[in-house]
Amino acid sequence: MPKQEILQVKNWYAIHTYSGYEDAVARNLKQRIESLDMGDKIFDVLVPKEKKIKIKNGKRKIVEEKIYPGYVLVEMIVTDDSWYVVRNTPRVTGFIGSGTTPVPVSLQEIEILKKRTGLETPEYKIEFSVGGLVKVTDGPFKGFEGKISEIDKERGKLKVLVNIFGRDTPVEIDSLQVKKI
Repeated sequence: MPKQEILQVKNWYAIHTYSGYEDAVARNLKQRIESLDMGDKIFDVLVPKEKKIKIKNGKRKIVEEKIYPGYVLVEMIVTDDSWYVVRNTPRVTGFIGSGTTPVPVSLQEIEILKKRTGLETPEYKIEFSVGGLVKVTDGPFKGFEGKISEIDKERGKLKVLVNIFGRDTPVEIDSLQVKKI
């Protein structure tokens, strides 16, 4: 437990949890804050997540992924009481910091995280260029190689010239289904 109550300012702190239990820890902690009347010392609990585009069973899906698996962020004033409430929440293994003294997360980092989690629709990250060579890693043209002839950034699609029966044939492929050669 913290020896002195030096940190009388509101800051964000990272707590380490069992991986996969971040949402459960956040729920439990919010209930404990309410039931133990700690709302004046513990203000917010956040599991940083961002939306990403994945391909599953040939279909494009938007999934939420944890930015920092195994961690939950807590906005609080560290006192002996508030430290004890957070530390003794089920599946919390401890604060990030040296020994028992939590180290606050920088406000700059919190702002960056809030911007990342606030993005409603994920953007396509296309790191290819027209004329680049790619190998198809998924779908009906898996294993084929080709040259990129067009890029549709809005839809996340590429038009790739694939050699089929000795001819370059343009095929539309999802940008997540190819890799650079």
